[in-house]
Amino acid sequence: MQQEKTTSSVKHSNGITRRWLLMVVFVNIVVCIGITILTPWGIIKLTSQPHPAHSYAEAVQRIEALRKQEAPEMNPVCRLQFLSHDGQVERAIVLVHGYANCPQQFRELGQRFYDLGYNVLIAPLPHHGLADRMTEEQARLKAEELVVYADQLVDIAQGLGEQVTMVGISGGAVTTAWAAQKRSDLDLAVIISPAFGYQQVRTALTAPGTNLYRILPNSFRWWDESLKAERGPTHCYPRYSTRALAEILRLGFAVQAAARRDQPAAHSILVVTNARDTAVNPELTARVVKEWREHNANLTTYEFEAAFGLPHDLIDPAQPDEQIEVVYPRLIGLITQ
Repeated sequence: MQQEKTTSSVKHSNGITRRWLLMVVFVNIVVCIGITILTPWGIIKLTSQPHPAHSYAEAVQRIEALRKQEAPEMNPVCRLQFLSHDGQVERAIVLVHGYANCPQQFRELGQRFYDLGYNVLIAPLPHHGLADRMTEEQARLKAEELVVYADQLVDIAQGLGEQVTMVGISGGAVTTAWAAQKRSDLDLAVIISPAFGYQQVRTALTAPGTNLYRILPNSFRWWDESLKAERGPTHCYPRYSTRALAEILRLGFAVQAAARRDQPAAHSILVVTNARDTAVNPELTARVVKEWREHNANLTTYEFEAAFGLPHDLIDPAQPDEQIEVVYPRLIGLITQ
């Protein structure tokens, strides 16, 4: 009888042990799945590879090479724009337009910097600027292409000016933030309303959402459901690609990961935000600023007050609610001081 009780007790104990082991395995699986979902995919593959131009002539050759690569069906106002004083000057500036826009967005601001003596370079982002505003080409955008684009433009600018400034807005600001993190030959990076995340998506869901939209089939959605294809400006795409937005966010997560580890390479950084911006997530921008400051970056921040009532795109003069005579003088003052 005693032996039977002992055997029963051992079996009971073994059963409890197996249940605990199964529970531990289950919990570990759940944790691993959670970490996988919440961790942005594919960011470690993004690397900067600088090849700076050594002269003005070399920079111009590279600009002409970029022009030859432009698709013949480009909107004429969206082609690469190069405002030159016909030689290297003290300061060069690279202006990086936002997602779904094109170089025309920065044309007026670029002219103002040119009038101040800058050499100015405004190049279209990959798959941008096509005359067919309903093109599906934009869905092919990859974070890797934005990394190459950033390197190419900073490389070229080394031959255009003794000091190099790079300015980007929204998706272009994420590209500029990448350059700020990686390029030590960038004197000033100006990051305007960066799209590290979107207000429509909670911060905690941004990473899993990015992963999800990278594997789901692409879909196109209207920026404005009421205006649809009639939404302006006419040099912009009226739709966005879920896959393209996910790739911009992917690059943004690469910037955030690098900012947690390392001091940014750029000599100076200016982060400009807009208190009335209803598009991008300010919390994620604040996190990057915090990380940079903790790594002793030479960083300045400026916020346009809500009272100005500025739109997310505060650069393009073709926006119906533009206020460039409020924005431009302040930006120019911050950049040139």
